[in-house]
Amino acid sequence: MKLRVLLILFLIGSSWCFAQQGDSDPKVGLVLSGGGAKGLAHIGALKIIEDSGIEIDYIGGTSMGAIIGALYASGYTAHQLDSIFEELDFDELIQDEIPRKAKTFYEKTETDKYAVTLPFDGFKVSFPSGLSKGQNVYNLFSKLTSHVSDVNEFNELPIPFFCMATNVETGEKEMLESGYLPQAISASGALPSLFSPVIIDEQVLVDGGVKNNYPIEELKAKGMDIIIGIDVQDSLKTRKDLNSAFDVLVQINNFRTIEEMTEKRRKTDIYINPNIDKFTVVSFDEGRKIIDAGEAAAVEFKDQLVEIASRQKERDRIKPEIFSETSIFIESVEISGNVNYTRAYVLGKLKLRVPDEISYELLNEGINNLSATGSFQDINYRIVETSPGIHKLYFDLIESDSRTLLRLGAHYDDLFRTAALINVTRKRLFTNNDIASLDFVVGDNLRYNFNYYIDKGFYWSIGFNSRYSFFEKDVKIEFISPEMITEPRFDINELQLKYGDLTNQLYVETLFRRTFLAGAGIEHKWLRYLSETIGIDENNEPRTIFENTNYFSTYGYLKYDTFDNTFFPSRGLFFEGDFHFYLFANGNNEAFEEFSIAKANIGYAIGLLDNITVLLTTEGGFKIGGTNTRSLDFFVGGYGFLQINNIIPLYGYEALSLRGDTYLKSSVTLDYEFIRKNHLNLSANISNVGDRLFETGNWIDEIDYSGYAIGYGMETFFGPLELKYSYSPEIDNSEWYVRLGFSF
Repeated sequence: MKLRVLLILFLIGSSWCFAQQGDSDPKVGLVLSGGGAKGLAHIGALKIIEDSGIEIDYIGGTSMGAIIGALYASGYTAHQLDSIFEELDFDELIQDEIPRKAKTFYEKTETDKYAVTLPFDGFKVSFPSGLSKGQNVYNLFSKLTSHVSDVNEFNELPIPFFCMATNVETGEKEMLESGYLPQAISASGALPSLFSPVIIDEQVLVDGGVKNNYPIEELKAKGMDIIIGIDVQDSLKTRKDLNSAFDVLVQINNFRTIEEMTEKRRKTDIYINPNIDKFTVVSFDEGRKIIDAGEAAAVEFKDQLVEIASRQKERDRIKPEIFSETSIFIESVEISGNVNYTRAYVLGKLKLRVPDEISYELLNEGINNLSATGSFQDINYRIVETSPGIHKLYFDLIESDSRTLLRLGAHYDDLFRTAALINVTRKRLFTNNDIASLDFVVGDNLRYNFNYYIDKGFYWSIGFNSRYSFFEKDVKIEFISPEMITEPRFDINELQLKYGDLTNQLYVETLFRRTFLAGAGIEHKWLRYLSETIGIDENNEPRTIFENTNYFSTYGYLKYDTFDNTFFPSRGLFFEGDFHFYLFANGNNEAFEEFSIAKANIGYAIGLLDNITVLLTTEGGFKIGGTNTRSLDFFVGGYGFLQINNIIPLYGYEALSLRGDTYLKSSVTLDYEFIRKNHLNLSANISNVGDRLFETGNWIDEIDYSGYAIGYGMETFFGPLELKYSYSPEIDNSEWYVRLGFSF
């Protein structure tokens, strides 16, 4: 009898204990490992965990696990994350490719000239700490987490969160659980050699996976009863898969992590390990397959997940409203950390004037442009909503210690021929915000270009430019103006011309409406060209000097440029207008009279399809007065060279084939990008070139010159490579054009 009573009491007690255990409301922690692109599997696994009804109480992550975990902790659902990452261009995101239209005019000029840029402080070449600064990544995180931008303690997020980083100086792991969320996850994911380190509170931080790629102990310390882990780390590879130095470095790092995972796996209650061995840490182009693999791995634990969810009580959490606006109103900007660069300089590079409403796209473009200057090692910013619909933008800048740059380039065209460019650029040479740059060009023709610029952003900036250009070219005898010929007759059709131009300019310019550049200045130009084919000069040298004069002028200009690519634009609008008033001259042009030259160029690029673009351009110029001066006429023909003075390209003709004091030209180009960065294009242009075309009405009577071209072009790191075949029906002649590298 007693035995029966004891048995009944035992069963009742066991049932009560089981009921208590079932109602114990276990706290569930989620640990997400790093793994680069493999980390996209976290999204697929989270979809199953979420659908199972589990309430996550704490998230700890490293690298890509920190990124996915932070976004989930900030209020996104797994299905929302799936949609977000499906639309991302990871190549653009990782490589910090700054859209050309986002840059200021000075940065556009720099981008279109130099192939290689390296730090050169102390006349010693060094290399950047990473292939990418990670600015695009930071911008993305800042936008996606803008709804929790006021959260400083990560345990106050909708789901408490922390992430791991590694201190480069000490080699110690660092747990980040407070501060600015985008900055923290940027540090956790700063893969060495790919991304530059992130500085937080004077600590230089890189990828947390270097020291702790699966932070389960830290998560358990938060009082979690059950740990769900998603492990996307690499396994050890065989020799046939170790094909690069990067593969070897990853393998060496994996020795430690794989050994540690033996114990960490044992501590994980539900261990989800997706089958993603065939993918790599950079397989972002196969993101959909990786996400699906994570989902497939988690489905195997669906019953266990549902059982855990049944024992949990519903969490009383505030679900933040995800910020979905495309623009924000910025009331004010606060900048700190700028010691050597003024507020005006920073705002000018940002193209930001406040108060104003600005789109996230334009804000990101401005921040990327500030990053492109290379003046700042880190650009940390935070958008805080001060009142409904009103925001304040905080910048915490860390200036770069590097002040000197070595830049290199190479080029070939049919006018200047071969050229190698060596540039030395020095920032803060005399004052804050200034930059001095010297191009020295060697090859078939020696040239130089010196530019000194004090950048004051939206205020009037000041610049000085000195440039010397030289080339030799066989030209028709008609190229030489009859007024300058000293011999009565030449029994030759062509002569070899040596053309030299030295130009010095002092100018001021300013930005307005973010995209326009207006400027004015004074100019000295020494123009000298001669031929050794004919004549004897006063020094008994075998040559004839046709021009040797100093010209002095004042000028003004207006520019607008939103082309996404200088050489192969697929969208955007370009306009440039220039007016020069030549006041006096000194030299062999003794018949000089005051004259003016006005010219303008407008282009419009529109994409018909994803890889087919039409580019339309119209341009023209004319001279007013000064009929005795012909050296600055418009010389038309050729393709692929740097335009100086009034030397204008035209398909179907050799460079410097046509001349006159007036020209009009229109062109259309159909470009087909059949493989990424590989282009086939068809072009046609028409032009009228001559003297006083507007006065005589000959500018509209008929088309005097036309040309057609078919070509292949490829975008490379040192500029465009182009080969074009052209034909002109008027002269029944064809021309081949070759351009290699950026023009300078």
